[in-house]
Amino acid sequence: MADKEKKDQTAEEQPKKGGKLKWIIILLVLVALLGAGGFFAYKHFFASPKEGGANANATEEASKEPNATNATAPGQLVKLDTLVVNLADPLGRRYLKVTMEVEIVDAQAVAELEAAMPKVKDALLLLLSSKTFADVATMDKKLELKLQVVERLNQILGKSKVRDVYFTEFVVQ
Repeated sequence: MADKEKKDQTAEEQPKKGGKLKWIIILLVLVALLGAGGFFAYKHFFASPKEGGANANATEEASKEPNATNATAPGQLVKLDTLVVNLADPLGRRYLKVTMEVEIVDAQAVAELEAAMPKVKDALLLLLSSKTFADVATMDKKLELKLQVVERLNQILGKSKVRDVYFTEFVVQ
C-alpha cells in the first residue's frame, strides 16, 4: 500500500512540473515572436533608407552613362531668371514665382546652357504653367518637379550635363 501511495504522489507531482515547464516554453516562444515582429517593424517602417530616394535615382542614372563625369566633383551653379507663371487651375487665380539655380557639370556645359537660354526658358515656362496647385503643394511634388526640370534641361543640353536644380525662391499665391 505504501508503494501505491508513493506512486500516486509522484504521479501528482510530475504533471505540475510539466505544466510549469510548458508555460515557461510558451512564454519564451512568445517573447521570441514579439522580438522578431518588433525587429521586422523597425526595419521596414521606422529605419531610414540608406539612399536619398529621388536624388539617388538621378545619380544612379548619371553613373550608368559611359561618358559620365565624376559625380563627386562639385559642379558649377548657374542662376536662372525668376519665372512667374499662371498655374493650370480651373479659375486661373493662382500664380507660381520660382527662382532656380542649376548645377552644371563643367564650364563647357555652362556655355551651352547660356547659349540655349531661350529654349531653356520656353521649356521651363511650359512645364511650370502645366502644373496645378496640387502638383506643387507638397514636398514630394516639389521634388518630383525638380526631377522633371532636370530631365527637360538634359533633353535640351544633352545627357547628364545638368546634375541638379535648386529652388532658391518658390512662392505660390
